[in-house]
Amino acid sequence: MKEMKRALKEKEKKWLLSERDREQALSKITDLCRENSELKTQLYDEQGRNKKLLAQLNRDYENSSIPSSQSRNRNKIPNNRECTGRKPGAQLGHAHHGRKKQIPTQVICLPAPKEVAKDPGFKKTNKTITKQLISIELIMNVKEYQAYVYYNSTTGERIHAAFPSGVVDDVNYDGSIKALLFLLNTDCAVSIDKSRRFLSDLTGGKLKISKGMINKLCREFSNKTKTEQKKIFADLLSSAVMHTDCTNARVNGESAYVYVCATPDEQKVLYFAREKKGHESVKGTVTEDFQGILVHDHEITFYKYGNAHQECLAHVQWYLKDSMENEPSLTWHRKMRELIREMVHYRNEHADDAHLDPKIVSDFEGKYQEILEKAKEEYILHEPSPYYRDGYNLYLRMQKYKTQHLLFLHDMRVPTTNNTAERCLRDYKRKQTFAMTFRSFESIEELCQSKGVLLGVRKNNPNLYTAVKEIFNR
Repeated sequence: MKEMKRALKEKEKKWLLSERDREQALSKITDLCRENSELKTQLYDEQGRNKKLLAQLNRDYENSSIPSSQSRNRNKIPNNRECTGRKPGAQLGHAHHGRKKQIPTQVICLPAPKEVAKDPGFKKTNKTITKQLISIELIMNVKEYQAYVYYNSTTGERIHAAFPSGVVDDVNYDGSIKALLFLLNTDCAVSIDKSRRFLSDLTGGKLKISKGMINKLCREFSNKTKTEQKKIFADLLSSAVMHTDCTNARVNGESAYVYVCATPDEQKVLYFAREKKGHESVKGTVTEDFQGILVHDHEITFYKYGNAHQECLAHVQWYLKDSMENEPSLTWHRKMRELIREMVHYRNEHADDAHLDPKIVSDFEGKYQEILEKAKEEYILHEPSPYYRDGYNLYLRMQKYKTQHLLFLHDMRVPTTNNTAERCLRDYKRKQTFAMTFRSFESIEELCQSKGVLLGVRKNNPNLYTAVKEIFNR
């Protein structure tokens, strides 16, 4: 019994030691599991951040609304034409299109070659070869008006003949000079210094226009075209379809916004400068009272105006491509992109028809909904990452605004993209990029008012310079 008790105590000691070792091991395992869980969480977060950063780095003009001029990946845009192997330029059998000859201001007859005088065998023919050398020069035309001053010795009154309209200061400039400087600075985005230096060089240093005068040309043009602005505003209000969009602007280093309203044919365009975005910025624009179909880039503010809406499908295709690159395990975005391209291609083929085939349109709508159901299933199986939810948000948006994405299939007047507004804003962005920032908000307003009229003048007049000169001469 003593031996058994001694052996039992020894076993008990070993058991206690083993239990202590077991508790220590379990404690270590618990700590390791906790550490492993924390590392997994950190790894998941880092992978999500990397995914988000890669998505931002890989965005360019093909998968986002970033313009190609600001894209990091500025690859050469491919040309889809097949290579023929022929040299560039005119081909054999192609009709020659020479340079247009002008009416000569001076005719110079070249003397006969020495060989003709030495050899009496040469006889003069009726054939004449003519070649022109064309040059231009700027002629400064200065009209000086002189008016004698008459004095009345009885009343002490002095009087002189009235000068013509527009002749107010000692030196005045007519519409030809103003139109040149205005188009250089506003339409061609040439700086004020370069514009005045260019004119000075053309005139041999005689004309040196002040910077203040060039800067005020926009205001003068805007004030003289108030009638055109009201006419464009009324035409935009009565149009059936209107494009609208906005872009950023800078005033003394602070943010501002420029809105554009345009008809699909770009015949009527107006710009509006605003200090903030939202419903307050829409007040006073054509969009506020517009009752037709608005085409825009999913700006939620615009959904409060107009009777119907069409989303820009070019932007949708960019976002779908971005989702394809960042969610490779899913398939819905690839199918949706192919469907949108198929619908747009079908619509373009039947652009001259009064309406599309209802059965084909119904099939398109059914496929659209099937793809959205597929997206719902895929996002249940693959929960969207909190660091990249653009694809999931796009799916929700296309589900909620299905009618606004497919309106172009039911109304042939509705375009499939908002490229018209994009092009109009690009004209302003060139000036904004060059100027970097404007000194006053009034200068942006005057520029916007001038830009809208200027686009209309270019569309409706064969010679832009002549038309602008006539406006300044009013």
